[in-house]
Amino acid sequence: MAVPHVVGRYCRLAGQAVSALSCRQTCTKLLSAKRCYITQTAGNNLQFKLDDRTAHSSLDLFKKDTGVIYRILGLDPSKVQQNPERFRDWAVVFGDRPITGGRHYWEVTVKKSSEFRLGVAEVAMSRDDCVGTNSSSWVFGYVQGKWFAMTTNQRVPVPLVGKPDRVGIRLDYEDGLIGLVDISKAKVIHSMKAKFRGPLCPAFGLWDGELLTHSGLEEPDGLK
Repeated sequence: MAVPHVVGRYCRLAGQAVSALSCRQTCTKLLSAKRCYITQTAGNNLQFKLDDRTAHSSLDLFKKDTGVIYRILGLDPSKVQQNPERFRDWAVVFGDRPITGGRHYWEVTVKKSSEFRLGVAEVAMSRDDCVGTNSSSWVFGYVQGKWFAMTTNQRVPVPLVGKPDRVGIRLDYEDGLIGLVDISKAKVIHSMKAKFRGPLCPAFGLWDGELLTHSGLEEPDGLK
């Protein structure tokens, strides 16, 4: 279905996807987002899908909601169901399983994207922010051929040479650690320390190509 030119046109400003019809709702409504999450995960082997209710209108889910594609034009925002869970200005989507404890590991195929962010965020994070720009999210990103770790809008270079086809994310809720894993070396390349204040969920930002998630996994043998 064709998208009207005025309605469907987006600008990309430092990764921001802005729609002429993007609606802004008060942050207090975000508290209702928690009601949509039924299963909480405190053990290991987290299994999740991507939550279409949170996906920005420039993102399409595929492969039974385990993958996400960035569309330059995206959908007409007026055709997307409006709810307080949905990201309005940023091309972000959350996983559908909150994490309240435990140690977890999942992987993401990144070979078809050249600009993305992977990590975790608080379930009730503001949908007016992008992941990595506030104190409610912790992500690893890739842009212009370089990796970085990011939270509270502060970037730290990550010495991961090149771009593997697939990377891992390891989360230890109690220890407050999230790590980026080089699967080929079974090694945590970089970790961020945090004090998690409430339920988290897997978080993804995408501004090019596609990502595919793989959850319910055991950590690689010998991971260090």
